This record gives sequence, structure tokens and C-alpha cells, in this order.
Amino acid sequence: MAAVGAGGSTAAAGPGALSAGALEPGNASAGETELLLTWAGAEARGQGLPQPLPETSVRIPAHRRLKYISLAVLVVQNASLILSIRYARTLPGDRFFATTAVVMAEVLKGLTCLLLLFAQKRGNVKHLVLFLHEAVLVQYVDTLKLAVPSLIYTLQNNLQYVAISNLPAATFQVTYQLKILTTALFSVLMLNRSLSRLQWASLLLLFTGVAIVQAQQASGGGPRPLDQNPGAGLAAVVASCLSSGFAGVYFEKILKGSSGSVWLRNLQLGLFGTALGLVGLWWAEGTAVATRGFFFGYTPAVWGVVLNQAFGGLLVAVVVKYADNILKGFATSLSIVLSTVASIRLFGFHVDPLFALGAGLVIGAVYLYSLPRGAAKASASASASGPCVHQQPPGQPPPPQLSSHHGDLITESFLPKSVLVK
Repeated sequence: MAAVGAGGSTAAAGPGALSAGALEPGNASAGETELLLTWAGAEARGQGLPQPLPETSVRIPAHRRLKYISLAVLVVQNASLILSIRYARTLPGDRFFATTAVVMAEVLKGLTCLLLLFAQKRGNVKHLVLFLHEAVLVQYVDTLKLAVPSLIYTLQNNLQYVAISNLPAATFQVTYQLKILTTALFSVLMLNRSLSRLQWASLLLLFTGVAIVQAQQASGGGPRPLDQNPGAGLAAVVASCLSSGFAGVYFEKILKGSSGSVWLRNLQLGLFGTALGLVGLWWAEGTAVATRGFFFGYTPAVWGVVLNQAFGGLLVAVVVKYADNILKGFATSLSIVLSTVASIRLFGFHVDPLFALGAGLVIGAVYLYSLPRGAAKASASASASGPCVHQQPPGQPPPPQLSSHHGDLITESFLPKSVLVK
């Protein structure tokens, strides 16, 4: 990843990277430049620093702060969407139509991407219209490729409402990590990917943890509202995980080599998503919506859910470029903990030893799966020769990750989170 300055110069934005401006004449002495280069090379090799850093290296801690900010954003996004849906769906009073919320989120995401494209064209309406005509209509084959995954993600969004309405937020958050398993299996079958032994072991650990949590749920862990059906919730989660895994791998297969920008692809997805969402609304709740109105049951909490779905994913796409695979896995694990703690406080969720065991296995599996392939060897050597810190070489992208998020974001499979948001 590279950061481009105002003057057009490009600098690597990873740990140990140097700003291009630091090497320009007058910005750093020859001694400082040599020290910075020596330090950068030492950090890339995982060695200690040769001597104290000069003041010109203050940029590096700033980038690390961005990584921690990214971690916080990922954790809050992962947990808040599920908690907010659960809260909105369990409030007393009139219940809003989930299909209308899905459509509104698609509309808002599409409009946001359109505004971002407009800004990229420097506010020139003519250039924007010509660009969209070329990208959407002239290159219609690429546009039509997005129809199938858009249908899948629209279905997935509706399934999430069904699942969260029938399962406690913490149980859903743990069970939904099955998308890692489904994405891995689809990637092996459709893309001939190979997984390491550690990844296969973590998938087995993941399935075991989810099974334990579901066994705890089936045994009647805690009080349950009469209008909830855990069986329907589990079926919706499984179907959502299957669609999530397939869609992520399908995207990589059909869009490999595509030159479309992040916002263009999401605008195209938004067009299909809005149309397909309206079809689903008409088929599932058309009569009720026509009678009571599109915004029936909408409260500030419901609008919070819609805005979270619409803009939360776009925000994640912006900050996720600062997060490596380990950080993404850690964020998922923290979001499970946060969802559980919040569920205890907000919904009276009861954590028993069986749930704690299953959730712990899932958290461990997510973390292990997100480790780079060389981490197992590094861990083995660390136990014999002391601590060993894995360091990604500066300027090199992290190894691909199968999945680290939720819902309707195009972040599954080996497709980077910064590529598409849906």
C-alpha cells in the first residue's frame, strides 16, 4: 500500500516505511537518512534497533496508531450492527419490516458511492455521466456479472434479520463465524486453493465451538421470548454463512483482473441490490407494506440500524487497509467478547460454562486461522529460542484472508476488504 502526498510523491505506508519527503534534499541529513534506512531494514528482519531513532521517524508510530484505530472501528462495526438489529427487533411496539430496511440500506450505500464518484470527477457532472455510461452500460457484461452476487447478498441481508430476531446476539455472533468454514470450503472447491494444516485444524476447532454453543442454546440456556424460534434462527445463520462463502469466492473468480474502482463496483451492486430488494419486499411483505406504509415501525433505533448497514461497511472499507490479517482476526474475536458482554447488560443474556467453552474455541479458531502460514513454525521456534515477532516486509501486502467480517460486506474469500463493500 502506498500513500501519495500533495506533491504527488509516493511513500510506503507500512511499519518501517519512510516518507518520500524525508529523503528529499533539505529534509534530512545524510546521517539521518542512513540511520533511517538501517532502522527500516533492521525492523523488516525483526532485529533490534541499531540506536535511538531521530525525530524524523515520528511518522511510524502515527501509522501504528492508525492500526489501533482500525482495530477499534472493526470491533465496533462487527458488534454494533448485530446488537443494534437485535435491539430494534426486540423493542415492544410495532415491528418494522426488515425488507424495507434492506432496501433503504442499499439506496443509501448506492447514493454514497455515487457522491464519492462525483467527488473523484471533481464535481464535473458531464465527466461523471460519461464515466457511468461507459462503465455501466457500454461494459454491460461486467455489470451483469454482479447480478448473481447481489442477489445472494440481498438474500443474506434478509436472512440476518431472521437469524438475529430468533437468536441471542452473542449466540448469533459466535455461530456466524461459520462463514469462515464455508468460505474456505468454497475456495478449495472452486479456486483449487490449498490450506495449511493449522488452518484445517482451526476450521475443525471452529466447527466444534459452534456446535457446543448451539447445543447450549438447544438445551434452553436462559429465558427465551415466546416469539423466538431458535431452529429458524440457526437455519437462517447457516444459509447466510453458505451464501456469504459462495459469494466471496464467486467474486474473486469473476472479477479477477477487473479494473473497476471500489465505489463503482458498489454503485453497481447497489443498483441490483435495490431492485432485487424491492422484488423481495413485494414477494414477502408487499401487501402489509402497501397497507401500513414503507416506513411503518421506524424509530430512531431502526434508522440507526439502517445507517449502520449503509455507512458502517463503507467506513470499514476505508480503515481496513491499515489492518493486517492478525489484526482482523483479533478484531473478530474482540467483537464476540463485546457482543457477549453487551448482551448480558442489554438483554439479560446468561453465560454458562458450555457457552463460554464454545465461544472460547471459536475465538481461538478465528485467531489461529488468521495467522500467516509461517506463524506455526515461528511459534514452534519461539518456544525453543524465546519470543519471535512476525513482521510483514515493508511495502508487501499481507497474505490473503478468507474471511473476517459479517453481513453484507464483500470481504469474504481472498478478496481484500478494501476492494468491495456490499
